[in-house]
Amino acid sequence: MATETLPVIGWREWGVFPDIANEKIKIKVDTGAKTSCLHAFKIKPFQRNECPWVRVWLHPEQHSDRAVICEFPVHDRRQVSDSGGHKQLRYVVKTRLFLGPHQFELELTLTNRDNMKFRMLLGRRALDGRFLIDPAASYLTGKPQPG
Repeated sequence: MATETLPVIGWREWGVFPDIANEKIKIKVDTGAKTSCLHAFKIKPFQRNECPWVRVWLHPEQHSDRAVICEFPVHDRRQVSDSGGHKQLRYVVKTRLFLGPHQFELELTLTNRDNMKFRMLLGRRALDGRFLIDPAASYLTGKPQPG
């Protein structure tokens, strides 16, 4: 796709997750991260119809104890290095994301991000061929409407 036709997003954006009760989550666009990741303070694997699933407990808002519980089929498990170089085996799930008018499916690794400023990182795999990033801009796709 020609770069002049790609939409521009900022270094941080609001995302809406239709598969997670339409939760609105503040996202850091992170071109240094290969894979996108989502905060999960508790992850419980289980079987459904002989297939691996995970039940996930999220705090969608920073500095809030409000929890959301959702379930996903396990897409994969991968060894991921964090920004400090520490390796961790993480569950990978697929879900849909809206960034303003743009909707797409992406892979998310699940990890505890309680000590991080953003509940989600949007990595290169999800960005590639979809967006250009303006590192000086924020919230170019707008803030999701309440409800």
